[in-house]
Amino acid sequence: MKRGWRWSDVIGLAVTLVALSSVAIMQRRSLETLQDPSGQVLTEAEYQRQTAQTIAQMEALAKLPALGFDNLVSDWAFLQFLQFFGDSDARRVTGYDQVPAFFRVIVAKDPRFVQSYPYLSTAITVYASQPKTSVELMAQGLTHLDPHYQPSAYLVWVFRAMDELLFLGQGLAAAQSYNRAAEWAELQTDPHIREAAPYYRSLAQTLRNDPDSRMAQINAWIWALVNAVSDRSRETAIENIERLGGEVSRLPDGSWQIRHPEDLR
Repeated sequence: MKRGWRWSDVIGLAVTLVALSSVAIMQRRSLETLQDPSGQVLTEAEYQRQTAQTIAQMEALAKLPALGFDNLVSDWAFLQFLQFFGDSDARRVTGYDQVPAFFRVIVAKDPRFVQSYPYLSTAITVYASQPKTSVELMAQGLTHLDPHYQPSAYLVWVFRAMDELLFLGQGLAAAQSYNRAAEWAELQTDPHIREAAPYYRSLAQTLRNDPDSRMAQINAWIWALVNAVSDRSRETAIENIERLGGEVSRLPDGSWQIRHPEDLR
């Protein structure tokens, strides 16, 4: 039997649409105020005001009650993050410290939005230099993920392990995360995903034996390099592979060639 709309549903939709419309109007007015038709660079104060308004919008979205339209709110927040993150002129002035505000909305409203987690880890850890916040948000999201319904959810454990190992120095915690990544990968029917499970188990075992393992760190940075979503994250990975004694070169076909340090071969 098909259930009809209740007044609470109608009211909930109205509240959500009004809130989103208000945010859209705020953003449009902000852009109209800050756009300079002469093409001149905006002042630092104007960039600071723009950032403050954007973060206020995210805080407003975070306070919206759960009325059945959380996916819409999360998608909106992610689009705003992409615009914020891609505005390099503004970020040179204001930095990336406020990036977590976007993902607090995304993870709270739609923690099953698996495709957002690579951006979460990169933006918060590499750009905002807040790996602890990144790990906390991923931990929050992982409580809502199910590998039976989100086949790529194992990657969230991988990104968490990388933040724990490479940025927080928590080798044993990373071992546990890599082990969970292997467990979730093994549940998948896709052979390419299942084939990755032994690699994650190997990293977990290496870190259990030596939480400060240089080989594990190099391999994690190699994974970060291959799966990087920005130039800065690629540069960070290359710098750290070389710092640990590895050699990185780019092949004509665009792939990467990495030579491990001689003492680790």
